[in-house]
Amino acid sequence: AIEAIVASMRAHSQVEDVQKMGCWALRNVCFCTDAAGHARSQRAAEAGTVEAIVAAMRAHPQVQKMVCRALVNVCFGTDGAALARKQ
Repeated sequence: AIEAIVASMRAHSQVEDVQKMGCWALRNVCFCTDAAGHARSQRAAEAGTVEAIVAAMRAHPQVQKMVCRALVNVCFGTDGAALARKQ
């Protein structure tokens, strides 16, 4: 699902609703504090979500609230992988 979300965001980068709902979906998929949640966040980062989220923020300032929520969940954690995602 993560890869499909990112692909949709990239394919429809000029459609604000796709960007907003893509960020909403990523926020929900990556929300969790257990090992499975951290694994999903890492998978999301490897799939290019941070770049897709930043592109959405640049193209559509109106979605910044949802963008921030998605970034928080993708980057959440204190392990080495989380610290790398924050770079």
